Amino acid sequence: MDISFFIAKRLFSAKENNNNYTRPIISIAVLAISLSVSLMMISLIVLKGFKNEIYNKVTGFNSHIKITKFSDNQSFENYPINFDDKLYSEILKNKNVSNVQVIATKAGIIKNNEEILGIVLKGVSDDYDHSFLKSNLINGSSLLVSKDSLKKSNDIVVSESIAKKIGCSVGDKLSIYFMDNPPRVRKLNVIGVYNTGLSEFDDLLVFCDIKQIQKLNNWNSSQIGAYEVSLKDLKFLENEAENIYKNLSFNLNTTTIKQSYPQIFDWLALQDLNIIVIITLMLIVGAVNMITALLIIILEKTQFIGLFKSLGASNKLIRRVFLYNSLYLISRGLFFGNLIALGFAILQKKFGFISLDQDIYFMDKVPVSIDLFPLLYLNIGTIIICYVFLIVPSLVVSKISPIKALRFE
Repeated sequence: MDISFFIAKRLFSAKENNNNYTRPIISIAVLAISLSVSLMMISLIVLKGFKNEIYNKVTGFNSHIKITKFSDNQSFENYPINFDDKLYSEILKNKNVSNVQVIATKAGIIKNNEEILGIVLKGVSDDYDHSFLKSNLINGSSLLVSKDSLKKSNDIVVSESIAKKIGCSVGDKLSIYFMDNPPRVRKLNVIGVYNTGLSEFDDLLVFCDIKQIQKLNNWNSSQIGAYEVSLKDLKFLENEAENIYKNLSFNLNTTTIKQSYPQIFDWLALQDLNIIVIITLMLIVGAVNMITALLIIILEKTQFIGLFKSLGASNKLIRRVFLYNSLYLISRGLFFGNLIALGFAILQKKFGFISLDQDIYFMDKVPVSIDLFPLLYLNIGTIIICYVFLIVPSLVVSKISPIKALRFE
């Protein structure tokens, strides 16, 4: 057994450390570490949850990679693409791809007796992943799109913001006008209302059967507006976009979600800087408190240090005794800090007791996402950094003279 560890364990046990002077200092140091660790972990948990919510909502509307004609140029009016079953199958076989779906978009105007509202009709097919739309439905149901090219659905799903502006609800019929030559109108049934909190999309998108757009554009059943490719993880985005692009014909192009909405992803990247600042400040607070506690403990144990030195103990051995004790205090702080942070995350995820203004934060409650590896690295990093910070104040041990220490009262 390490003799310094054995001495630290015996010397700083609960019975031995029952000093009215040092006990409050040690308690404050443990509390400071606990609060610092819990704040760092909560910051990571909330930021991860926030970013995941935004990523899921943005990619839920547009997927990760979109394949269109070069001539589309981010327009709401698609140029037709002849559906390529071989390309579709090859992309779907990719182990990093979770889904491929065909879509088409068309700009239109919703008009009622008092309001005129510009919208974008997004046509989806039977391969559309409805999980995102269903998870954000607040009323009604999602679309049912038939594989049969002759069965065209007249159902649509609108956002809550569009429904409020137009004054419609589930079961109503909406007249949507299209500025073609000549202008045309379609009466469609509202079967569902969704709300994601992302006004950039909620104020614009209405979901419908792709066959409605094919009919409006005078396309045949094999013509589509775009392919949307969903990936299993965002980290594959750039590589898979490049790989897909290499296999496309000369007139097709790939656009990633980051290229389509750079302002959203740049804004999310800025949040990482906030977390770095918070973690740095909390680490400094925790380290300073531990340094203070260690110095006070050393001064309080001056006679002990002098006695051990007179018995032949080296400065290195005595320093290790105090460093082991400090690590014990840090571990206690980490335990309570993890307990506070994980308890908060579990309760918030289950009950959502902390709410947000959806118009500002794009969600109605504080999101949480518990990713164990970053939290583990944070705990390990806290131990290492605090230990390194404590090496310097522990050098005070070498400055204590045995003769003066034994006379110290």
